[in-house]
Amino acid sequence: MMWYDNLTEKIVNLEAEDERIQIEAFLEKQNLSLDYQIDYTVALLDKERIVATGSLGGRILKCIAVDERYKNMGLSAKLVTHLTREACSRGVTHLFIYTKPENKIIFSDLGFYPIAEVPAKVVLLENRPAGVKNYLKKLLQENEEAHSGDLSGTIIINANPFTLGHQYLIEYAASKCELLHLFVLQEDKSSFPTEVRYRLVKEGVKHLSNVAVHMGKDYIISDATFPSYFIKEFQDAVETHARLDLELFSRLLAPALRIKKRFVGQEPYCKVTATYNLVMQEILPAQGIEVQVVPRLTHQGEPISASKVRELIREERIHEIKKLVPETTFQFLLSPEAEGIIQRIKEEFKRH
Repeated sequence: MMWYDNLTEKIVNLEAEDERIQIEAFLEKQNLSLDYQIDYTVALLDKERIVATGSLGGRILKCIAVDERYKNMGLSAKLVTHLTREACSRGVTHLFIYTKPENKIIFSDLGFYPIAEVPAKVVLLENRPAGVKNYLKKLLQENEEAHSGDLSGTIIINANPFTLGHQYLIEYAASKCELLHLFVLQEDKSSFPTEVRYRLVKEGVKHLSNVAVHMGKDYIISDATFPSYFIKEFQDAVETHARLDLELFSRLLAPALRIKKRFVGQEPYCKVTATYNLVMQEILPAQGIEVQVVPRLTHQGEPISASKVRELIREERIHEIKKLVPETTFQFLLSPEAEGIIQRIKEEFKRH
């Protein structure tokens, strides 16, 4: 019998204030904070005292921490095994871990494989040895033209929802490339579901014959999915996320798809996106990838944005959205399928 068989496993209810406070206090002692996007948390107790904890958020194992006095006793393995089993019960078998580089060997020994790293900041691992290779193979199969042409470009968008601003940026970029790879972020936290955003993008660019639309999947990291619980300063977390994502892009995606240009819209509002764009302009040119910042399309002197569309939805001014989105997006908003989405956007506004 292993000694830790005497420990008690407890499923933590983070909605209960007293349980959440206990987890937050334990993580604080390990110089971590509680990530805000968590679906499931388990703690290991020695009698009544928390000695280790770990959480699951979608495909990502998060907030794994062990009391210093219980290090090197196999508790990380116990947590990872528990969380992996829980993820499998939810139908999730492809898992990721973001952690500090000094913890890389711990998770490598538990069957995770490093795929990108920002030195001294963060390393990303997954539990499939050929995960990236298989994703790149699928991308190439999706569009035979990806094998040819020396002037491929890319745009990565969330499109929450797809607007005339997105369409303008894509049309401009497509005019500058032989082939434009358009990635739609796989982002479960968006107001519009992934499959809806992907469909509206495809419908909005079907008039462009040299645009290949791809699902971003797990190898394009959005600011919403990058966990920053082990990085204290907000600006540091934003820059670290950008550098990790760009490491994956420049080392893996760009060479496979022969991408030489990346297009982004000018960002006048969101500081996170503006910071990302600045880091991109620092890193990508050194890798032989040109970055072009395109001025935003405006309406009545104001840049067109998805956030403005969501604001009009919250304010029940649907008729004003028609001038900001392609007809395909507008017709979707008028359809029965959109009713639940619209209601959720309104409710989110009321809660805040």
